Amino acid sequence: MKKLFFLTAAAIFAAGSLFAQKSAVRDAKRSLGSNDLNEARTLIKQAITNPETANDPETWKIYGDIGNKAFDNERTNEMLGKPANQEVMFNGLLESYEPYVKADSLGELPDAKGRVKNKFRKDISGILKANHPFYINGGVFFNEKQQYSKAADFFEIYWNIPTLPMFDGQKDAFQLDSTYQTIKYYAIITAIQAKDHDRALKLLKRAASEPFIPNSAYQESDIYELIASEYIQQGDTAKYIETLYEGAEKFPKSKYFIPNLVNVFIRQGNNQKAMEYLDEAIKNDPTNACDLNSVKGALLAEKGEFAAAEAEYNKALAQDANCERALEALAVNFILQAQNLKEKTATITDRKMQLENDKKTVEFYQAALPHLEKFTQLLKDRNADKTEIDGALMKLRNVYYNLSMMGVDKSVQLKEVEKELGL
Repeated sequence: MKKLFFLTAAAIFAAGSLFAQKSAVRDAKRSLGSNDLNEARTLIKQAITNPETANDPETWKIYGDIGNKAFDNERTNEMLGKPANQEVMFNGLLESYEPYVKADSLGELPDAKGRVKNKFRKDISGILKANHPFYINGGVFFNEKQQYSKAADFFEIYWNIPTLPMFDGQKDAFQLDSTYQTIKYYAIITAIQAKDHDRALKLLKRAASEPFIPNSAYQESDIYELIASEYIQQGDTAKYIETLYEGAEKFPKSKYFIPNLVNVFIRQGNNQKAMEYLDEAIKNDPTNACDLNSVKGALLAEKGEFAAAEAEYNKALAQDANCERALEALAVNFILQAQNLKEKTATITDRKMQLENDKKTVEFYQAALPHLEKFTQLLKDRNADKTEIDGALMKLRNVYYNLSMMGVDKSVQLKEVEKELGL
């Protein structure tokens, strides 16, 4: 008899607990109806953590309604020209999203008879569709407050809503246009600004896997550039190079992927591979001779193929007479040949050959001068960093000194350069 009483008491207690939690849900709903949102939140947060009501779709639906009500109250004030608290408005909008998604997912679970009766989906989908554009506003609001992680939340939700299961089969539910594509970019950029690189990389990979809609904010190749950049942030060299290969294949005209691959090959000492990709880059982007042909010239000069290097530098200068890297490299190309010839001359005793070599050496130094002088002036004109200008002046000093030592008087120019260098 005592055992039966205990079981009955336990059953009554359990029923009482369930009743208490169901009562909390009803009370939260009642507080929501009377616009007492703080009380409604307190009550519903008890219900979502209690096992008796945590898996009830209605619990989460009411939780979403509380956030939506906070949003709607302030938005109504705004529309009527009354004072509105935008932070409260957008926090309410953010608060509503996850509970609504949770309520819908729980509503899709089959009952004991295997039937799905999601009585909240129509209402939730209608609210989310109506609220969809306002997630842009919320993202902009928190971005301006430099709360970048929170801004990213809003932009990502705007991105997410059209992909929710509740909108499956509703092809025209949303207008997925250039604005939609642009907001994806905002979600990524604000995640990067928040220094949440794991999140940024996840969003970037998602964007790369989805159809790209042309827009005025960015190009499809930018996504892959940012993926490469995020791998650099994470120190993942292998994935960085893998992304460069993928980007180079998808976007052969990009000025990012192939040049960076070339730099990787150069650092690895694989100049042959670097040359192959350079030739491909030059073919795909002949308008970028200043960078590409200059790099090719440097690789050729490194192998001692000075004439071939000179031809590449001249191609760059033919396209851009002020190409700084080509001007400097061409000057250095002549200086190296002069120095090499001087060293060779020092080892021979044939006077006639010495004189011939000295003449050629002077010609090399003189050929370097106009390019080096122009390069130095360009640096000064654009107020380049002092170390850059000093580097150019040191090269000029070397040429003026050697010419003066070989019978071409450059003493005036040498003194001016040394004065600039503080020597």
